[in-house]
Amino acid sequence: MNGLNGKTAFVTGSSRGIGRAAGLRMAGLGARVIFHGSAFGGNLESAVAEAGNGAFPVCADFGDLKAVEHLAKELIAKGLVPDILVLNASVQSYTGLGNFDAAEFLRMFNTNVESSCILLNLLLPEMRKKMWGRVIFVGSVNGVKPASRLALYGSTKAALMNIALTAAAENAPFNITVNTILPGVIETDRNAKALSDPEFAAALKEKIPMHRFGSAQECAELIAFLASDPASYITGAEIPIAGGLQL
Repeated sequence: MNGLNGKTAFVTGSSRGIGRAAGLRMAGLGARVIFHGSAFGGNLESAVAEAGNGAFPVCADFGDLKAVEHLAKELIAKGLVPDILVLNASVQSYTGLGNFDAAEFLRMFNTNVESSCILLNLLLPEMRKKMWGRVIFVGSVNGVKPASRLALYGSTKAALMNIALTAAAENAPFNITVNTILPGVIETDRNAKALSDPEFAAALKEKIPMHRFGSAQECAELIAFLASDPASYITGAEIPIAGGLQL
């Protein structure tokens, strides 16, 4: 895999977890990475410091759609249109069809779906001018294999998969690829509480054909590959990284 020297990558939700690992991996390949968090703080600042290479932080609450729009316009105004856009930011709650309310429904769809659409709407026309680009959605295996207690979350990820396919078809003539990765159970701080229950963790591993959980670094390697030149003929793909959980 060749380097990403001279490329600018914007990774949403990158103060921790998969987003942070992806940002650091691409920085290691030479990209200048824009790290994003909902607020400035230790995790975001430490990611920027670790990445080096001109990395810097931006903040916006992705549940606030006006803030997302402002952030995108600010990047454009500053000449920081990304070459690589990783749409990773999301919120997750154990919300099924029998225990959600209107506020939670809107929170998840605004943060997980509409915020990404706003970024695409504003940034893709600018990316087209470069005649080169990579858009990588971080979806979820729950988008193709629903879990009842993650019904709303899985629905947001399924919606993103549909949006990604549309974006892939529309932007292929501009040498912009759009792909989706579908993580399964990944050991991140988001999942730490649930996976700290030994019985629950053991039962979950039994459902995964590889009988183990994945790592943020494994996801980061796939994201970095999709951002690279060797992946230039891959677009519209939905790639599980789930140890077979999607089967």
